Amino acid sequence: MKKIIKYSLLDILRNRVILAYTVLLAVVSISLFMMEDNPAKAVMSLMNISLLIVPLVSSIFCTIYLYNSAEFIELLVAQPIRRSRLLWGVYLGMITALLIALIMGIGLPLLILQPTVSGLSLFLTSAALTIVFSSLATLSAVLTRDKAKGIGVSLLLWFYFTFIYDGIVLLVLFQMADYPLETTMIGMSMLNPIDLGRIGMLLQLDISAMMGLTGALFHDFFGNGFGAVLVILVMLGWMTIPILFAIRRFKNKDL
Repeated sequence: MKKIIKYSLLDILRNRVILAYTVLLAVVSISLFMMEDNPAKAVMSLMNISLLIVPLVSSIFCTIYLYNSAEFIELLVAQPIRRSRLLWGVYLGMITALLIALIMGIGLPLLILQPTVSGLSLFLTSAALTIVFSSLATLSAVLTRDKAKGIGVSLLLWFYFTFIYDGIVLLVLFQMADYPLETTMIGMSMLNPIDLGRIGMLLQLDISAMMGLTGALFHDFFGNGFGAVLVILVMLGWMTIPILFAIRRFKNKDL
């Protein structure tokens, strides 16, 4: 499996898309800190951009890479290699390359320009979302052999978690405004990894008071030790469950 990881990693690092992704993140990060006098505002602006760009690039790139590597994967399947180890190797190679790009594009600028807890939280949130959406993209590619359908599913998942889910939450809030929904809101936030990352970052930036009663509720729940551990466990679940389903499906898939 180490050789598969090494080959996939070196192959991806030579990809111009990864280089462009790294440069884009670096330019955006440095530009925001140069334009903003308040580093906290720059971090919040970078957070809003990263919550859109990082999941999108992770989803599309991993899906396309898996389809383009189909012949290579089929060749390795014919060798005495367990399918689970094969897919794990390709998957770990992909997320390692994306995390290296993230370190160079966001991690280093934050380390130099904003070496604080909020900067570290932003990087860790972006890294977690990279892994989550890479897992979802891998599952999408494994479930269907049609490249167009696989890319479409990945885009739909990104669009759902980024835009549609928040619309559903607002609809529920408006329709059931007369009922106490505080606990329901916490539960619904667990069903969206992007919302989890956003809430964690807003609490780190100490602007939860601007969110009113909901912000105070989130601060009370996510700000204590139990809430923080629960968020980490839920995020780990988002990282691992899709890839485990993908590996299980890949073991029995007719290539």
